[in-house]
Amino acid sequence: MNISVVKRDGERVLFNPEKLKQALQSAGAGPDEQKIITERVTQKLYDGIPTGKIYKMAFDLLKRESFKMAARYKLKKAIMELGPTGFPFEKFVGKILESMEYTVETGVIIQGKCVQHEVDVVARKPGEMLMIECKFHSDYQKNSSVQVPLYIQSRFLDVKASWEKQYGHDIRYRGGVVTNTRFSDDAVKYGICAGLLVISWDYPVGNGLKHLIDKTGLHPLTSMISLTKAQKHWLLEKGIVLCSELAKNQGLLQEMEIPERQRIKILREAESLIQE
Repeated sequence: MNISVVKRDGERVLFNPEKLKQALQSAGAGPDEQKIITERVTQKLYDGIPTGKIYKMAFDLLKRESFKMAARYKLKKAIMELGPTGFPFEKFVGKILESMEYTVETGVIIQGKCVQHEVDVVARKPGEMLMIECKFHSDYQKNSSVQVPLYIQSRFLDVKASWEKQYGHDIRYRGGVVTNTRFSDDAVKYGICAGLLVISWDYPVGNGLKHLIDKTGLHPLTSMISLTKAQKHWLLEKGIVLCSELAKNQGLLQEMEIPERQRIKILREAESLIQE
């Protein structure tokens, strides 16, 4: 089928059903579901259709099959919805590190050797300390350039000098940067060369942000379908960034005066996303 689709950046490419199937597979859809949904979407295609519209059609069909699969399919968009301030994203990154047995603090003021720094995430475990900066973008197409790791490395070296004086030289100190989109090639090269921990949406291969979410089972609150945008925003302002946190703080749904029937639906979806 030679139907051209329009990507978000305006580029026209031929529709590739295999890419759609891969996205559905990543969401947990089986071969039969992938085939059926791809066929139904294909029937509604027209030349010049935006990829966003294809995404919505597939998502709507997947939603009918499973809340859990639909939430995983829209994961990248859900991370974007953690904005626009970036603070919920910092907390989300902190929760992922906590699941890896780090003790985590977010929004920490640290006195470096030369100047004071506000650090997004500080993570500790015996013999190791991490200084992590979070680079949040609300635009899918926005990549982080080499200037980002350059800037973070200079700050980290100042903090490291202070930490070494305070905690000694027997601890492994490491700086890092996590973004919800991607890094430029030069940014990755510099990060590797400088010894920075560099994590983007799909880098390192097999261990990027989307893979870490899948491994830890820590789904962002914003991936939920049964919550409205306004309800998600309210909960984020209350410091709730995970589906599991919502399940533990059910009183917040009553505080929002959500009817009992809807509350049950929301909690059922949250539980389905927690159970990995």
